[in-house]
Amino acid sequence: MQEELNQFERNDVWELVPCPPSQTIIGTKWVFRNKLDDQGNIVRNKARLVAQGYCQEEAPHAWYDRLSSFLLQNGFTRGKVDTTLFVFEKGQDCLLVQIYVDDIIFGATNESLCKKFSKLIQGEFEMSMMGELNFFLGLQIKQCQEGIYISQSKYTKELLKKFGIEEGRTVSTPMATNVKIDKDEKDKSVDESKYRGMIGSLLYLTASRPDILHVVCLCARFQSNPKDSHMSAVKRIFRHLKGTIQYGLFYPKNEKISLKSYSDSDYVGNIDDRKSTFGSCQFLGDCLVSWFSKKQNCVSLSTAEAEYISAAFCFTQLLWMKQTLADYKCSFESVLIFCYNISAINIVQNPVHHNRTKHIEI
Repeated sequence: MQEELNQFERNDVWELVPCPPSQTIIGTKWVFRNKLDDQGNIVRNKARLVAQGYCQEEAPHAWYDRLSSFLLQNGFTRGKVDTTLFVFEKGQDCLLVQIYVDDIIFGATNESLCKKFSKLIQGEFEMSMMGELNFFLGLQIKQCQEGIYISQSKYTKELLKKFGIEEGRTVSTPMATNVKIDKDEKDKSVDESKYRGMIGSLLYLTASRPDILHVVCLCARFQSNPKDSHMSAVKRIFRHLKGTIQYGLFYPKNEKISLKSYSDSDYVGNIDDRKSTFGSCQFLGDCLVSWFSKKQNCVSLSTAEAEYISAAFCFTQLLWMKQTLADYKCSFESVLIFCYNISAINIVQNPVHHNRTKHIEI
């Protein structure tokens, strides 16, 4: 607490003035937090004195404005798509700086640039250097000679403990292939708050576990009135996680950077409203970097239409990624979309208005 107060004095955070008449003073509150590493060990105790948020009015992000101005003055350029990304180029080398609230991640193609930036930023701002990135926003990052491994095994263990699924058998798949999940209105209702808590926790886990994304999104559709059958499906996901705690994503070094995507869809797979569910995944080289699963907004009248809509959503994601990657100095003349439906491909390639597509919702 004393360190926090000393820092306020050093940075001239406030100026003491008489209280204006008929004005209520905003209260303050101490917030304490134990900062943990990827193994759950306490590495730092933090105390923060904050204004009571429900009393204060919105104010500009002074710290971010000052930081961004400082970076721009020192030769950095701001990302066009991601404005929290800053890039510094020197010859063939570049330094990337990513800001998230009050945390900064940076990396470079030359280690000397990292050292210079570390010295530069610490000379201007009071901050602690945590060293090589190994834990961030619940993601465990392991860097080695072969590449980078990202997982959420610590978070997964905490979930299993929180929802009491540490014991019992495991299953090899997150969902049975012969099961169709529907509203099941005749089944017994379960605790909505617990069900929503489990779904919310699993959705955060999909940041490193694309294998559970489809079934988690499927179960998330029934949060307003969950039944026993829905809870059983969610618990199966947890039993699958119990046997695959160490699963994650591996990004090998020296991969050839090419952008490509895979698109797929079922046909009227939802029993309740007959809408199709589609999915897509995007790769940089052989590295999976983006994935999603979504129910279509309208009912498709054919498999070709369902696949066509899926490819269209896939295209918009690729277009955004192509623009975003330009901030990282990666450009692509052409991008491949793989779609397993000849009719949908023919519709895409036909520049003339096609009779089969006139009824598709814009």
